[in-house]
Order: sequence, then C-alpha cells, then structure tokens
Amino acid sequence: MKNIYITAFVALGLSLSGCTKLDESLNGQIGNQGVSSGNVAGLLNASYTAMRNPYQGPWGWWSLQEFPSDEAIVPTRGGDWDDNGAWRALHLHRWAADHTRISDVFRDLNSVSYVATNVLQFNPTSAQAAQARFLRAFAQFSILDGWGQVPYREAGEDVTQPSRVRKAPEEIAYLISELTAILPELPDGPNYSATKDAARVLLMKIYLNKGAFTNKVTPTFDAADMAQVITLADQIINSGKYALSPYYDNFAPTNNLLSKENIFTAQNIGGSDAGAVRDIWNSGLHYNQNPSGINGFATLSDFYNKYESTDKRLGGAYPGVTNVSGLKVGFLVGQQFDQNGGLLKDRRGNNLIFTPEVSIIERDPNHLEVAGIRIVKYPVDYANTATNLAENDWVYYRYADVLLMKAEAQLRTGLAASALPIVNSLRTARSATPFVSLTLDNLLDERGREFIWEGIRRQDLIRFGKFLTPWQEKPADDPKYLVFPIPDNQLGNTNLVQNAGY
Repeated sequence: MKNIYITAFVALGLSLSGCTKLDESLNGQIGNQGVSSGNVAGLLNASYTAMRNPYQGPWGWWSLQEFPSDEAIVPTRGGDWDDNGAWRALHLHRWAADHTRISDVFRDLNSVSYVATNVLQFNPTSAQAAQARFLRAFAQFSILDGWGQVPYREAGEDVTQPSRVRKAPEEIAYLISELTAILPELPDGPNYSATKDAARVLLMKIYLNKGAFTNKVTPTFDAADMAQVITLADQIINSGKYALSPYYDNFAPTNNLLSKENIFTAQNIGGSDAGAVRDIWNSGLHYNQNPSGINGFATLSDFYNKYESTDKRLGGAYPGVTNVSGLKVGFLVGQQFDQNGGLLKDRRGNNLIFTPEVSIIERDPNHLEVAGIRIVKYPVDYANTATNLAENDWVYYRYADVLLMKAEAQLRTGLAASALPIVNSLRTARSATPFVSLTLDNLLDERGREFIWEGIRRQDLIRFGKFLTPWQEKPADDPKYLVFPIPDNQLGNTNLVQNAGY
C-alpha cells in the first residue's frame, strides 16, 4: 500500500468539488477555513487534494486542453451529449464568457492557488512552504496558459478586497523567480509530491512557452530561454533517476511501481482516497463494455492515422485488463470483444464496432453508439471498480516530455543534429521508425503521439502556431480563441480585464 500525506483534518471542504465554491463576495479568494497553526501538514495535504478537481479526470483543465484540439471530440449522439452545445463549442472554438466549463475550471484553478497560499500564513517549515509555493505556481501556470492573466494574493491578505492580477510578462517573471527560489528546499521524492525535478520540469515549460504566452499569435523563442530549457533537461537526464518505460505501464494501476518515467504524479489510493482518474476511461467506453462506460468521448481518425501500425502507443492487450474483460488499452477501433472472445453488441443489438468516422453531430441511429475511436489511456483498475476510486496515480510530468522539450529547444536554436537522436531514441522505444530529419511539423506530430490525452495538446498547438488552423470537424478560426474569456461571474473583480474579442 502506498504512503500518503497526513490526512488529519483531511479538509475535503478545500477540495473544491462544490463544497468550497468560491464566493463572489470574496472576489475569488478563500480564507483559512478554520485551520490552526498546528495543522500545517493537514492544510498542505488539502492543497494536494485540491489539485484533483481541476486536474484529474476529463472534466476540468484536461477538457480545456483536449477538446479544443485535434485529438479529442465529444460528438453529439442524437439526444446524448448535447449539453446545450457546450462540448461542440469547445471543439469548434466557439465558446463565450458564459461557458460553464471554462468558468468552473477558472474557479477551481484559482482555488488551488489560494489554498496553497493559505498554507504560508501558519508558520510552515521551509520544506512545507516550498511545496505549497510549488503547487501555487503549478496552478498559476495553467491560469496563465488559459487566460493570460492571473489573480493572486499574498498569505493573510484581506479576502474582502479584490485580488490583484498579474499579466503575462509579470507572471512569467514571478514564476521563474519563485521556482528558482524554492527549488533547493523541495524534496527529492517521492514523485507524488512537489520535488526538485517537478520544479525543473515546470521551469522548462515556462521558458519554452514564454514567447507564446506573451505573443500567442506569433510565438517567439529567445535563444537564452531555450538554453535554460536544455540546461534544466540535462540536470534531470544526468541524474540517472529516470528511463523510458513500457508506455502503458506509466498509467497502470500500479504505475507507482512499474514506471521509471513518471516525474510528478498525483497519488491515488485505490478504494479509499482517489481522484476521478477512472473517468478518463469511463467517459469513452460503451455501455456494454466492462466496465460499463457513458459512451461519449472519442478521438479523430486524422489523428489516429498519424501512427505507424508498429507503434506500441496504439495499445493492445494488457495483463490484468484484457484477460479480465476483453478490453484493450490504447485506441479502440473495430469490433469489440469480451474476455472469452465473444462479440460485444450495442444497445440496438448490432455488433459493437467502433468506427474511425465521426461527426461533431451524429444523426444516423445505427451509428450513434459506435461513431469514433475510443481511447483507454489509463489501464482499468478492476480491483476497485466497486468504489470507482482507482489506484492509478494521475500523471502530470514524464521523462519523455523532458526529452522532447530538450529536443525542441535544440531544434529552435539551430541544433537539429543534436535533437534528432533524442527524438529517435524515443521513437525506437515506442517501436516507431526513426526520423531521417527533424522538423517542427514532425516534432509536433511526435508530441501528439506521445502525449495523446495527457492534457497538453492545446498548449503545444499554440506554441507551434497551429491552433487556429482547420482540422477534422473544425474550421479555421479567430485569434481571440488563443485565450479563454474571463468568466462573466469573475468580472466583479475590477482588476480582471476581459480578454480582447469577448
């Protein structure tokens, strides 16, 4: 059984699943929730727990990174999955400032920032303070990525006053300074806590995206920033702590034991204390599969066709899954089977054959339930299906990302000859044919193949200048969609300014 942080008090009210919805009268801030100075460990644990709501599963930050991209879609299936057009708006880039999911995610990310800040007013140890500051920086990086401006307070500030707001240049400088300052105080492990290497990866992402955050229409890449990415990558690579693992072991119920690749994860204790990781498979599986799903999410055939047939990332049979239910991991396309090889059926009695063809609105009654390739990114934890609290640790950062970010920084500074072997080492590990040459286009495709459904695709598409281009079921669109609108219900804080075009 895995160890977990002290859960005395477990402040689930701080987990922001509805119990601690931010009160508009507090202008997006929460108070100390009655936590005493003697319970810093409990409040720090609550900060980790608060991360679940915006990050784990497909309903929060993941949905805002994936559905506006070329690798995920929620087709309206007759009367199912309409939701007043909210899912279609994400894929088509047609959202507005009243979009419920955008509003909820903005609230929940800010809640993580504020809960972590709250730790700092109760005399934490230097290690506790460093972890709280890292979690705050982690959440603020997402807010910066999504909205281009970040509300903030210092610990103990008057919550009845509007929070201040940092725009992109100031926030970037703050995050770099903050992470650099706390890095020596962070622990070396375990990887389900804020560690030195987690801070290094976040710094890499800040430097790599810096020019995209300040100019999303035409991202720039300063050589000094790319040099920082390479230096930080080398610190992680040269430590010898990490190696590429069999792909789906990184996401398995026992990924804390199987993976040598995961750098920063969210710990889940199967059956007792876990986030919504099971929803990442439940959201796409058909009602008649095991476990029964809700038959919604799919990927697009154009994205699926980017893979070679030998690529292990496509998935297949997986021990503890396929022998139990017939379910495979990875991409599910074609006829689906039970554990005995029997043909599964849809609810109309037709063979359950997932088709590559998918439309954003499905109308054919015989195609509604089978349209779209499904993905099982996290192998199902059958030991804990009764509780829906899966053991799989949620993966934030992997060693593969360190390698590909280093390669990208090298490529952007004229070092393609050095970057190519790095990318090919990854492709070889995944049983894909090595590249003859490296370009920005094939590197973006490789990042897509490697990090499919890991909640970073929108960010990658913006950085590579591809987010506004047309793709399957999405036309070209307006540059205003490079950032999300500030939710209408947050504009009571006059320090927040609505993003242009909304």
